Amino acid sequence: MRETDCIILGTGQAATPLAGKLVAAGKRVVIIERGEVGGTCVNFGCTPTKTLIASAKAAHGARTAGRLGVRTGDVVVDFPAVVARKDGMVKRWQAGVQKRLAANPELLTLVKGHGRFVGERTVEVAGERYRGETVVIDVGARPRMPEVKGLNRVPTLDNASLMALTELPGHLLTLGGGYIGCEFAQAFRRFGAKVTMTDPNPHLMSALDPEASEAIERVFRDEGIELCLGLPVTEVRGRAGEVTLVLADGRTVSGTHLLVATGRTPNTNDLGCEAGSITLDARGYITVDEKFRTSAAGVYAVGDCTGEPAFTHVAWDDHRILADVLLGRGNPRPRSHRHIPFAVFTDPQIAGVGLTEKEATAKGVPYEVARYAFSSVARAIETDELPGMFKLLVNPADETILGATFVGSEVAELIHVVIALMEAKASARAIVDSEAVHPAFAEGIQSALMSLPRFQ
Repeated sequence: MRETDCIILGTGQAATPLAGKLVAAGKRVVIIERGEVGGTCVNFGCTPTKTLIASAKAAHGARTAGRLGVRTGDVVVDFPAVVARKDGMVKRWQAGVQKRLAANPELLTLVKGHGRFVGERTVEVAGERYRGETVVIDVGARPRMPEVKGLNRVPTLDNASLMALTELPGHLLTLGGGYIGCEFAQAFRRFGAKVTMTDPNPHLMSALDPEASEAIERVFRDEGIELCLGLPVTEVRGRAGEVTLVLADGRTVSGTHLLVATGRTPNTNDLGCEAGSITLDARGYITVDEKFRTSAAGVYAVGDCTGEPAFTHVAWDDHRILADVLLGRGNPRPRSHRHIPFAVFTDPQIAGVGLTEKEATAKGVPYEVARYAFSSVARAIETDELPGMFKLLVNPADETILGATFVGSEVAELIHVVIALMEAKASARAIVDSEAVHPAFAEGIQSALMSLPRFQ
């Protein structure tokens, strides 16, 4: 048995920076990883997907440059080169994580292998047992396979295996219309594949307000993506290279490849949580309190395995709070007292923070809605980036922003204006009274708020 100050399971976007802070404070840390370092973000998430999307956007921009008076001729996508660029980017970030983990070998030890609890704060990995004064779990999540008749008999792709293809699919089918399905569907359509999307909900990304979903759906249809919405897939048939989905109304859609993008499930089933006295909820997520404490004394959990939104920035923020907790610094803010934004890197992008209108209505929260069309913003007109909208909910009592949903070019950047204002609990009037640069997309945020009578 080897004793240490802290054991960390995983090397994701909470684990690695947390290990660095603990080591800087003089703690001995053992960090365990069964796969490649970097977690989902580096290996199968943000890094490779956004790299692929950049290539897809370049191809689309070249094909449609004629609208700006630029003739480019035939556009050829060298798909193996696109994949090679993506792989190179992943290796680059993996090397960066590896370098951080090797920076202080006297205090930080990386152990490769599958870690599993065998007792309280005791983990076995690669034939050795480690016991820590503190244990932090950051094991992430993996794609969830839905129960659909015949699905387990047909070759399928998930987000990782889709990106491992070196030959472009002839016709990609997607089971699921969430943000993962949407990003891949548009990217592969722009690479040249036919794409058909299915989702049992009436809209893509059904958690959004319908007007935001409809804005993306119009773009997808204009780009030639077939949408089969509002009908569950009841059966899957076929074999490699020929897959057929049967919809609830009896219609069928066929393609060469099937991407299953129907959600995630936590990597806790083989973690030995029972032996570690760690409680899981009905879906397998680790139950934690406001300070990330699990049911086991001295054991904490962060990131995707806790059931919070599976975003890198959530995990990274988790580590900041937990570092304060473990190092006894100040009065750490509770994990529930934060605004969690999101962004979908389709084109146009989608971004949001706080309440949507349908959530505010369901909760009975009073609000005023400020709207403005992206196509009315001078910058959008001049650059021909017209699809989208700005939508903000304002508290009529104190003029603070309750939430915002943006669709449009670079809204993943623009949403930070709102995030900062909400974090400061400041009045939306701060945006109204600001002097906005012209011409900039951000003018649309101000114009949306100024559509409200109180700000005119």
